[in-house]
Amino acid sequence: MGNGYGAEAIFDPDLVQWVLQPRGQRSKRGPQHFEHSVRQGIRLADYEHVLGEHAGLLKGIFPDGVARLWGATSCETPGHAKAVAIRGQKVGDEVLFYGEGNFIAKARILGLLRSHQLAAAVWGADEDQKAWEHVMALGDIVEFDVPVPAASLLVELVKQKTLRSLTLVSASERRRHLGLLNDLLGEHASQTRRPSEAKRAASVTRMRRDELLHALGTLEAGLPEKQRTRDVSLALLWAIGRSASGESLTPEDVCRNEVGPLLLDFGARDVNFTLEHTFRHLRSTGLWESVGGLQREAARLLRKPLTRAEAIGLLCSSYLQDVDQEELLERVGLAGYGNASGATDGEAGEGENEERPSGRRERRQVSGSRAGRDPRLAEEVKSLYQHQCQICGERLETRFSHYSEAAHIQGVGSPHDGPDDLSNLLCLCPNCHVQFDKLFLFIDEEWNVRKSRDGKFVKALIRSPGHAIDEKCVEYHRGLCGRGAYSIDLN
Repeated sequence: MGNGYGAEAIFDPDLVQWVLQPRGQRSKRGPQHFEHSVRQGIRLADYEHVLGEHAGLLKGIFPDGVARLWGATSCETPGHAKAVAIRGQKVGDEVLFYGEGNFIAKARILGLLRSHQLAAAVWGADEDQKAWEHVMALGDIVEFDVPVPAASLLVELVKQKTLRSLTLVSASERRRHLGLLNDLLGEHASQTRRPSEAKRAASVTRMRRDELLHALGTLEAGLPEKQRTRDVSLALLWAIGRSASGESLTPEDVCRNEVGPLLLDFGARDVNFTLEHTFRHLRSTGLWESVGGLQREAARLLRKPLTRAEAIGLLCSSYLQDVDQEELLERVGLAGYGNASGATDGEAGEGENEERPSGRRERRQVSGSRAGRDPRLAEEVKSLYQHQCQICGERLETRFSHYSEAAHIQGVGSPHDGPDDLSNLLCLCPNCHVQFDKLFLFIDEEWNVRKSRDGKFVKALIRSPGHAIDEKCVEYHRGLCGRGAYSIDLN
């Protein structure tokens, strides 16, 4: 990913940050500037005399000669949110434009430059005679048909209901709250639409989460044993991996070139069906577009972290138990979904000792981040239970004391991005920790511990009155195990 000034392609969607950008009030010509340089864009030929050393950069980004730009004035206070944002924003980051209490648009940073002359020529100067000289070149601009109330998301991100300054949100925080933004966009797009949008939307039935997961859980319903190939589930897992990476639909030839080898390596060995048969079956599920990828409504739902985790867990537990799931998930760009901890980057958490098979693998490039853990929380949960395992009840003795491990329910690293809170921790013995992390055990809605493979009851989870466990984190882990609310059947 690019850093600082210039332009460079972004390779890892896990590193995308949010740049929260106030559009500016009417008194400061904010709406006029947005109309001029973002919505309409400026003709580079009209500003040739002030482009200077940045001419090549801007002409390369905007070969049609129309540039979409936005700028910020300098901030002299190093620790101010605005100064931090100007220093930390990168090529590839996503900009959320804010105005009058709402998010009004989003865009992608394609280039960064600093030019007082260009900024003064495009926007003039503010009341302090400062030019908006820290310039962002923008692409992928989407104006929201219905402004999205920003207060609930801002409270999570900046601890206040209004946005007062240019602000940078880290990649990990963006991943944690992307589902909330998508929810807000979905709610307000369905509640209030322009007349033309309402007419167009009438022809598209919005899919519900339970409908998506039911479709994924019944891919092979009614098929004879000899026709069950795993191919459809493998192709859908590939598409979910692309969706999680922010990649759009692909031409069918590209889709075939990627899916074909995947089916050869992980498909059923004793069943011989053509790729055409697989794609016909995919289209019949209602989840697949003919051009190669997830149907729009399915993709919308799978942008939500919980639904994505449930879908991956359901596909793996229902159709792919006989394959090396960690290798498969790495191959399709979903490394980390094969366990509760997430993708490893060489830094193991407490009690984690990742064993991975050796050998070369062809896999999509992914990146995992391991968030910082507060060791005081680990000691607190172990002290709360006096080192007694909450699953099996054992207290493992050592020579002078006892030993236990603090296990996050929803991993704090990528791609899970769970909170590092006491409510997201369990006190476990090493054996139960490994089984919980490897998704062999899960906790049902009644706080019973069960085996993921068959739902068999193990024990009731031991809970202290002083330990409030986050039910959303438990639900997320249950989804990873393929035992989510819409897929579990213990009868």
